[in-house]
Amino acid sequence: MKKKVGIVFGGKSSEHEVSLQSAKNIVDAINLDKYEVHLLGIDKQGNWHVNDRSRYLINEEDPSLIALNKTGKGIAIVPGAEENQIIQTGSDISMDQLDVIFPIVHGTLGEDGSLQGMLKMANIPFVGSDVLGSAISMDKDIAKRLLQDAGLNVARGYSFRKAKQDQIVYQDIVAGLGTPLFIKPANQGSSVGVHKVETEEEFNHAIQDAFMYDHKVLVEEAIEGREIECSVLGNDHPIASVPGEILPTVEFYSYEAKYIDESGANLEIPASLEKDVAEKIQTTAIQAFEALNCEGLARVDVFLKEDNTIIINEINTLPGFTKISMYPKLWEESGISYRELIERLIELAIERHQRDQQLKSSI
Repeated sequence: MKKKVGIVFGGKSSEHEVSLQSAKNIVDAINLDKYEVHLLGIDKQGNWHVNDRSRYLINEEDPSLIALNKTGKGIAIVPGAEENQIIQTGSDISMDQLDVIFPIVHGTLGEDGSLQGMLKMANIPFVGSDVLGSAISMDKDIAKRLLQDAGLNVARGYSFRKAKQDQIVYQDIVAGLGTPLFIKPANQGSSVGVHKVETEEEFNHAIQDAFMYDHKVLVEEAIEGREIECSVLGNDHPIASVPGEILPTVEFYSYEAKYIDESGANLEIPASLEKDVAEKIQTTAIQAFEALNCEGLARVDVFLKEDNTIIINEINTLPGFTKISMYPKLWEESGISYRELIERLIELAIERHQRDQQLKSSI
């Protein structure tokens, strides 16, 4: 019997269009002989739509114009139900019992633990990290503190809350970190709201823009080094892919370079590294994955300095699955095809759910 897989995509975050592209890749690649696909699209207002494969996207071949087809068929989640956890709103119709959810909602409300908490309340297995791992990995400030505590290297920097924005003094920061600087929202991904600055005027503009996306902003030193990414897969015994290198053709690896402009960066997979350095990056990626309580999948991004020091930049617990995304490309080079990767992630989700079901919830 085919497993029923619900793919949740879209969302209210600034990465909405990226999520649509990721969903398209998964739907195109999933093994329909083994899985029955159910599509649940979330529009930019946060409304959920039941879609089908015939027309769930508009302008699907153009990343700059891609959009969700709003069907108007909404859903409601029934927390705690043993079955029929998802019903269609405005009726008493329940959807087919889903065996697992594959959430591919990037950014806020998608990979920050919010969606994961709802699915956990509904007792539905889901791909990716649990609530805690998702939340702490999304918050770059908290993640950096935990990584440091685990003995891993991170960029030097400061975090500021919007309520204390008047305490941000450019000259003091430059005295501590030098220039150029990177400004980024603490809880965003895909370089959204991220700026590289070299002057006070650029700095002030970047701070204002970053606070448009989050109530907490990070100011970090610029790291001179190669941009290396490594994919991690697994639950209790995670494995790491071969590392790959980002070779941006623009100032830095921006949102556009990742998802819109296919000439925005060159990807070298595998990265040209000495064997011991590559293995050290793989080990570091797994250590970071475990330190942040990740499960299922994550992409670990690092800087490799000239002396082979590894500095962790960030961890993405729901990395992109677009046709130019690093996560699946790294696994393809490591011997796991796109289709097999999707299958493994689904199996890991069900495995974790079954493991969790064995825990006692009361005395």
